[in-house]
Amino acid sequence: MSTHTTASVSTHILDTSAGRPAESVAVSLSARGGSREPWVVLGRSATDADGRCRDLPALPEGTTHVRLDFETEAYFHGQVHTAGRSHSQKRAEAQQDAPAPRDSGAFFPEVAITFAVTPGEHFHVPLLLNPFGYSVYRGS
Repeated sequence: MSTHTTASVSTHILDTSAGRPAESVAVSLSARGGSREPWVVLGRSATDADGRCRDLPALPEGTTHVRLDFETEAYFHGQVHTAGRSHSQKRAEAQQDAPAPRDSGAFFPEVAITFAVTPGEHFHVPLLLNPFGYSVYRGS
């Protein structure tokens, strides 16, 4: 929870190709106190069955920038090996101009989202993910 001098961050992932939360995606949270400061990894987590990271650490006082790193390759690679081709890959292959499948099952093997924070505010940053693209936004 944020205080008047710190900010807080939460995230969740929705696999838009499957229409469900993305479970077991590794997530790393890093922060820095200015654009010229080095990144400091604050903690690592993984998404639960609801696609949420419920145990991200609090941001230290003075944080101005935050980075969330999502390990998407392992998520899509796991889908490929546990069920042959994933439902989303089969659907993509059926499209006329679908990109060729990749060994990893994902065009973006990782997603890094960097954003500025303001003390005292909470920042919820959802990731909408599919094998060939992603989008993010500031949620509520």
